[in-house]
Amino acid sequence: MPANAPHRIVFANEKGGTGKSTTAVHVAIALAYQGAKVAALDLDPRQRTLFRYLENRADTEKRRGISLPNARFGVFTGETVEELDLLAQETGEGCDFLIFDTPGRDDVFARHVATGADTLVTPLNDSFVDFDLIGQVDAENFKVKRLSFYAELIWETRKKRAMATIRDQRREMDWVVVRNRTQKQEARNQKRIDDALNELSKRVGFRIAQGLSERVIYRELFPSGLTLLDKGHLGELGTSHLVARQELRTLIAGLNLPFSAKKARGVERV
Repeated sequence: MPANAPHRIVFANEKGGTGKSTTAVHVAIALAYQGAKVAALDLDPRQRTLFRYLENRADTEKRRGISLPNARFGVFTGETVEELDLLAQETGEGCDFLIFDTPGRDDVFARHVATGADTLVTPLNDSFVDFDLIGQVDAENFKVKRLSFYAELIWETRKKRAMATIRDQRREMDWVVVRNRTQKQEARNQKRIDDALNELSKRVGFRIAQGLSERVIYRELFPSGLTLLDKGHLGELGTSHLVARQELRTLIAGLNLPFSAKKARGVERV
């Protein structure tokens, strides 16, 4: 992959309902607000959540006669990996970041882009149901027994990428597990989840970042395509919305994405 190719951010989780598309959209718009050129591809031609969100955003711009930071966006409807690679190359040309939103199921195209990610983001709800995607725990002591097939796939990919980094000028993959929709839980159960995630992160090398809580505001914003960053277009915000915006800032910082400060100078930051 050329050194000047866009940084590929892949949002992937084979389980649905983890806030994957919502997180992907907000990260895309946050980067656009920083002055980055962003492209986004939706790999779920049936649901098209990311595509519809950004389409709604473009419609709001026209309807209100306003200009909002946005991403170049499309949806993949092809049938081969080669078609996907071609669309990704065309969509991401000239961009700083190319974001992929993948289906919440086992999918050959999702695996393909996941193994080619520069930053792989795996949103998880704070529960052992979602934890099972990356590892299985013992029913008695909640220690990690084994990696999941998905975690092994990413682990092997990261090892190969690390070996090829210098030879092929490929970036090393940064795997970030994002804890979305955290809820107040019984303290002992919360500690079990914390311990299991920390143990597994040391074994397979992913980082842990705090994500977005379950808030009604995200569902309410979808029809307009607006995000929490669109100050001045959202009306009066309550305290919970301001807290949600701070969560987003924390998430963006936690992803540690590369971007030139020179490009962002003078542009509104997240």
